Amino acid sequence: MIQVAPLLILALLAVTFLQSGYDKIKDWKGNTEWLTGHFANTVLAKQVPFALGIILLLEIASGALCISGIIQHLMQDVVIRGLGFYGAILSSITLLFLLLGQRLAKDYDGARTIVIYFIPAIMAVNWLS
Repeated sequence: MIQVAPLLILALLAVTFLQSGYDKIKDWKGNTEWLTGHFANTVLAKQVPFALGIILLLEIASGALCISGIIQHLMQDVVIRGLGFYGAILSSITLLFLLLGQRLAKDYDGARTIVIYFIPAIMAVNWLS
């Protein structure tokens, strides 16, 4: 039996991370410049391009695993601990990295926004485990 709720959360995570990754690729220079200012007074000040690259890889991998998990779930017609589960876990880890960055930058509104995405990611981990 297809369970819709985990699929919808995986779709939310996939859209979120694939769009964010695409934006980073499309406007690498603009993102790097903005984030350099955002993290100017933090331990990440001199590592913005490296950190951005790590986040980009995590976002693309998270989104791809979530999409793969949706496909796997629809093909197998059963909730299993498969690609969607690993996509939800990687999404949660990615969000924790983003949360850490926002907290280091003392951007508490940005941190609060990330928590809004973290809650469904953890729900997906729970449903798919």
